[in-house]
Amino acid sequence: MTKYFDTLETRAPAERNAALLVALPGQIAHAKKSSAAFAALLADVNPADISSHAALAQLPVIRKSDLQERQQAARAAGGSVFGGFSAIGYGAAMPRVFASPGPIYEPEGTRRDYWRLARALFAAGFRPGELIHNCFSYHFVPAGSMMESGAHALGCTVFPGGTGQTEQQVQAMAELKPAGYIGTPSFLKIIVDKAAEMGVALPTVTRALVSAEAFPPSLRDWLAERGIAGYQCYASADLGLIAYETEAREGLVLDEGVIVEIVRPGTGDPVPEGEVGELVVTTLNPDYPLIRFGTGDLSAILPGMCPTGRTNTRIKGWMGRADQTTKVRGMFVHPAQVADIARRFPEVLKARLVVAGEMAHDLMTLQVETTSSAPELAARIGEAIRDITKLRGDVQLLNPGSLPNDGKVIEDARSYQ
Repeated sequence: MTKYFDTLETRAPAERNAALLVALPGQIAHAKKSSAAFAALLADVNPADISSHAALAQLPVIRKSDLQERQQAARAAGGSVFGGFSAIGYGAAMPRVFASPGPIYEPEGTRRDYWRLARALFAAGFRPGELIHNCFSYHFVPAGSMMESGAHALGCTVFPGGTGQTEQQVQAMAELKPAGYIGTPSFLKIIVDKAAEMGVALPTVTRALVSAEAFPPSLRDWLAERGIAGYQCYASADLGLIAYETEAREGLVLDEGVIVEIVRPGTGDPVPEGEVGELVVTTLNPDYPLIRFGTGDLSAILPGMCPTGRTNTRIKGWMGRADQTTKVRGMFVHPAQVADIARRFPEVLKARLVVAGEMAHDLMTLQVETTSSAPELAARIGEAIRDITKLRGDVQLLNPGSLPNDGKVIEDARSYQ
């Protein structure tokens, strides 16, 4: 039995990187030609020039808020329901449309394994010829379809269990004898608990691929004690599979069909390897060609390769949200503003805004790492704080390496009691 889903997983890193960078200009050219939104966003960009990571980092980051605003504006004007981002339209090329909270509408194309989930299912131990019990939702959101299409591409049969009806889920598992489960980890625990309450054994359910919520080690161990090996993957309705867990249990391996950057929250600026920042993803999907899509999630690159022999880059997994916008004295302060302040001063290596105090008595302090001991630096930074945020704030100069590596640009340390 083969150990890997395909040979792409064990390519030399240089070979993979070269292949992605060769494909990148073509994807950008396709996005400009086939997507009205990117035709406008990248109007001044020559796709042939975007053939390196440094060049890619100069393009704007597109976030969910941009998708939602452009979709709403286009619909109000009687235009594209997808805000001009989709390269395909209703009909044979788009068998389904889904809706995420917002609402944000997402197209589904016709390509085999459109969301690329088969790779994650294989890493979780599923194999062709098996039955999988799918408890992701099949209505509105694409999660159920994402997993089902991946399972079919892998050669598996799927029982579309969906959500709820716990006793019926237990009955179906006991009678159909699936090889495993896909869905949220919390619902799997509910099913296992219900089966125990009903006195029903589920001996065939020995593996699980979970997603859409946190999968803490305590729950993973709880499932293992009951004979279920649970693995997690990181995917989104916009991008499909981004990364997946392997039996090594050391971070998540990036999918082969995406280019991932880690940037400082509120900016599009890549951070040094190992530093926590926002995941920004460029997908090679021709139907929905998102370029530098900001996920809003925090993570960091792990050094080295996966012990399983997979050679792609690994990330630590989900480490929180990147949008740390905070209201201070009645005004919103954004991570991008903190980045703008830091950019004004070459001496500043890293910055973190800490909001402390009690309700209605906010105290704002900008902590900056710097090698400079110039006495006027703090005063000049204080002036920039007032200029950019329209608020007064203290400045604290710190030695390099003093700030935590947790991706926080704004820390809300106020007492709300």
